[in-house]
Amino acid sequence: MNWLNLLPALLRGAEVTAWITVASTIGGAFLSFAAGIGVRSRFRGFRWLAGLYIQIFRGTSLLVQLFWLYFALPIIGISLSPVVAGVLGLSLNIGAYGAEVVRGSLASVDTGQIEAATALNLSPLHTLWRVIMPQALVEMMPPFGNLVIQNLKDSSLVSLISLADLAFQADQLRNQTLETLPILTLTLLLYFAMALVLMVAMRFVERYARRVSGREAAR
Repeated sequence: MNWLNLLPALLRGAEVTAWITVASTIGGAFLSFAAGIGVRSRFRGFRWLAGLYIQIFRGTSLLVQLFWLYFALPIIGISLSPVVAGVLGLSLNIGAYGAEVVRGSLASVDTGQIEAATALNLSPLHTLWRVIMPQALVEMMPPFGNLVIQNLKDSSLVSLISLADLAFQADQLRNQTLETLPILTLTLLLYFAMALVLMVAMRFVERYARRVSGREAAR
């Protein structure tokens, strides 16, 4: 079989994979900041909820989380489409890991900066967004870049809840044509191409964050 004949179906799957990755990365970023800031909150309830979320989703398998969202929730009357379950599951998972990145980056900011903000009579909220966060963002970018690439690779698991992503399309083609080598080779190359695009994008975001924070000039 001509390898080019395999591409249309695989590209359709790659489009779904790309969409799922982008959507879950955005959702995961929101959860990362919410939980990462929450574990440092002065309010015990926020700290407890954020910590519980992080421990549950870091301490359990992503595959089991996806199965629970797609197969277990309907038992209690909550049915999610494969797309919603996939995006939600990936978002919750990457958000839990990203929360630890946010927490560590916030904690790495020099305490002298915080003391100076307090001396200037800045509120805790202003101190967080105007003093701590701009510096912490620079530290977050490299590990966030790794998490985004990992999220792309983890997205292949959504094929197991019948979402027609790249991994799903590759498996369907392989069963139909028995052309294992060309299909898996093309699938590998497509995943690599998407990962390369994400790496370049994250490097650009990292450089932009450094330039905005003034770190680029200081290097």
